[in-house]
Amino acid sequence: MTETAPPAVLRHEQKHEINDGDRVLLEGRLRAALAPDPNGDRGRYRVRSLYFDNADDKVLREKLDGAPRREKFRIRFYGGDSSHLLLEKKSKIISLCAKSSEKLDPAVCRALLAGDFSALREGGPLCRELLYKMQTEQLRPRTVVDYDREAFVFPAGNVRVTIDSDLRAGLSPKGFLSPALPQLSTGGAVLEVKYDAFLPDFVRDLVQLPGRRQAAFSKYAACRRFG
Repeated sequence: MTETAPPAVLRHEQKHEINDGDRVLLEGRLRAALAPDPNGDRGRYRVRSLYFDNADDKVLREKLDGAPRREKFRIRFYGGDSSHLLLEKKSKIISLCAKSSEKLDPAVCRALLAGDFSALREGGPLCRELLYKMQTEQLRPRTVVDYDREAFVFPAGNVRVTIDSDLRAGLSPKGFLSPALPQLSTGGAVLEVKYDAFLPDFVRDLVQLPGRRQAAFSKYAACRRFG
């Protein structure tokens, strides 16, 4: 048995694919009613993630098929600062989500990108869990996903609302840490609403858009079209 990271708190998550007009409308509403996330520049920051999958596209297929229990691993950094990396595992159980994370040494990440997976043994429980999955499920670095995020928070219900736009796919996982990584735009934007036990009614009203229904949008799946 491999060591696994401690279980994370389960949260509700709703996603809505939106267009540019929706985004402008929502940003105006949310800025007037909610506090910006304390991270970034008034809640705005760039996100880059490296996702893992295998040759059979296990992670992608489970997402597209709507598997009730699934997980995905990614390495992430914010604001272009690749000296501060996080390894994350996001789990989906029916309609609930959970996320575990730990800091990742950039040297370990560089070794991983160069094909030295054993470097993960130098990390914490989540690193060793990823190494186990790389050995047993043949997970490998697969796709780079890059986008701008504007995030808002509300304390009741531990609510976090994000709008992700300018979604871009990196053309080589090996270039994940490079500012000059070649990218292609995928277009579109996505609204995400996360909360614990309940979503306050006024927040629910804020994010309502005519003709927009909750949808299982995946930034990873959108970017996999390009590599």
